[in-house]
Amino acid sequence: MTSFEQVHARLSEIAQLSSGLAGAFAGAGFSLYAVGGSVRDALLGLERTEDFEIDFTTNARPDDIARLMEPLCGALWEQGRAFGTIGGMLRSSGVKAEVTTFRSEAYVDHSRKPAVEWGDSLEVDLSRRDFTINALALDVVTLAAKLPGELTLVDFTATLSDFFEGYRDLNDRVLRTPTDAETLFSDDPLRMLRAARFAARFQLAIDPSVEAAAVAKAPALTKVSPERIQKELDLLLETSQPSLGLDFIVRTGLSEHFFPELAKLQLEQDPIHQHKDVLAHTWAVVDKTSARLRLRLAALFHDIGKPNTRAITDEGVTFRFHEVVGAKMTRKRMSALKYSNEMIDDVSTLVELHLRFHTYKMGWSDSAVRRYVRDAGPLLEDLNELTRCDCTTRNARKAAVLAARMDELEVRILELRAREDLDRQRPALDGDAVMKLLGLTPGPVIGRALSFLMEIRDQRGEIAVDEAEQLVREWWSQQSQ
Repeated sequence: MTSFEQVHARLSEIAQLSSGLAGAFAGAGFSLYAVGGSVRDALLGLERTEDFEIDFTTNARPDDIARLMEPLCGALWEQGRAFGTIGGMLRSSGVKAEVTTFRSEAYVDHSRKPAVEWGDSLEVDLSRRDFTINALALDVVTLAAKLPGELTLVDFTATLSDFFEGYRDLNDRVLRTPTDAETLFSDDPLRMLRAARFAARFQLAIDPSVEAAAVAKAPALTKVSPERIQKELDLLLETSQPSLGLDFIVRTGLSEHFFPELAKLQLEQDPIHQHKDVLAHTWAVVDKTSARLRLRLAALFHDIGKPNTRAITDEGVTFRFHEVVGAKMTRKRMSALKYSNEMIDDVSTLVELHLRFHTYKMGWSDSAVRRYVRDAGPLLEDLNELTRCDCTTRNARKAAVLAARMDELEVRILELRAREDLDRQRPALDGDAVMKLLGLTPGPVIGRALSFLMEIRDQRGEIAVDEAEQLVREWWSQQSQ
């Protein structure tokens, strides 16, 4: 399928999915335009995503929107009514639709809460959008009137409103704002992080005026809640090349207001020992990893402890225990950004373990494999990938050696897993069994006995209960001497 065919198919899909809603609005004398992401992605010929939805804008007021949508959707979502937005799921297609009244907003300088004014101009409404590529609108009322006939690209061209040359910017791969960038960023500072996300997602060059505005308005990001910042950072990390947006965030100073540790990774080059730029290395690792949020976050944080542990010795630059320091820093920063406890635990654990592979330089004994798998737990797949991606050397020989060692580890894990349950490693006896066997009550000695059994598990693998009981009796007799 050619790109023209893809674009035609996607635009036709929007028209078909919108036809019932468009007919209802047209019958009541109102306009209706598909706007924003659905139109942008269709013009790029991108396939529908699982969370596909269509945003619309109209000259109808919220009460009229709700009245017209209810028969087509049933239950409505009205959390955004104060901002002119009514949402619902279209029964005919199962697609989520949100319809918003044309509006013009003036934000109070110290607040994210806008003073909303309804409007009657599509152009004015589009002028308040964040970027030109999102300020494209498709007249679905006019298109619906042509259905069920075949729609042509001429039909779509005639019904596309593009007051700010967003279509040209899509083709030129540049990110611009429809009006003054500083004003738009003052209205909602989160738009500066959205610039980073869109640049990364669509491989866009950021217009110099947009970058200059981000530098000027970066301190305004402190007005945005940590939850909103976290969500935008997550969306950026799930793009195909996050480094394009992450680098924008650092060089404009935005990171200083929610993630100051990032800029500190730009360590000064040591003229004698020539260590590499940790920030550039971090970008490379993030881009190499699979677009799983937990893994991408671990890649972003994995060397965060290096600036605090950097030392120059006769042997070169060292970062001793940076993984331990980094895990603590990761926990603190992610807590400030309001991540869930589960995500914080997982990412900080990956940061702490990301060098564990390198401690096994003498080969992979059964006991070494067991300890590695047990310490990684359910994070094993992510830890192995992070370890592979952490190798960004240009030295082909070193890269090949590391890859071969990781291949060896993964083969050894498969071999051992075929013989025993690696994912549920535990002592052969539990605490109750140890207390009954030795006639003891709960106390520190039970923990020591279980640690002894765990060492046996590491060295020998799974053993029978009667053998474990005999070993514990012998161990206890030695403790009692």
